[in-house]
Amino acid sequence: MKHEFLDGMILAMAGGTPDHAALAAAVTASLNRQLEGKRCRVYSEALRVRVQPTGFAGYPDVTVVCTKLDLDPDDANTVINPMVVVEVLSPSTEQYDRGEKLRHYQQIPSLCHAVLVSHDRKCIDVWSRGMDGWTVASATAGESAVLSAIDCKLDVDAVYRDPLGA
Repeated sequence: MKHEFLDGMILAMAGGTPDHAALAAAVTASLNRQLEGKRCRVYSEALRVRVQPTGFAGYPDVTVVCTKLDLDPDDANTVINPMVVVEVLSPSTEQYDRGEKLRHYQQIPSLCHAVLVSHDRKCIDVWSRGMDGWTVASATAGESAVLSAIDCKLDVDAVYRDPLGA
């Protein structure tokens, strides 16, 4: 069982739905293709990320690291230097992911993009760190979500494509 850690509290994480797993896999596949030959690596939800300034530790659905892994001094299996984190939202976690969890991620010095993939409509929100702080851009059907820091795009229709049905 996976847990997130916040302010000394241990929060159990529920398993995902088939749609959740498919969206995370589609994002992973797209980023892997685009980052081939570049000095970046894509990780699954099994990788724990620590936000050192706040102490939060969680498991983004997808993580991209583009430099040598910096490991948490207290846990050699936890990274502290992601460049991109991706969360696939779910009805039970959307408010938390868009609020408190996003604010934790935004405290990571190396983080350039926090990506939120909607569960109930074709929409990908990309929060990007700029000179004036964090801004958000949304991409919907027929558009691509741009991750400029790693020179990648997520084609919304491709991420949400379901070859098995509806």
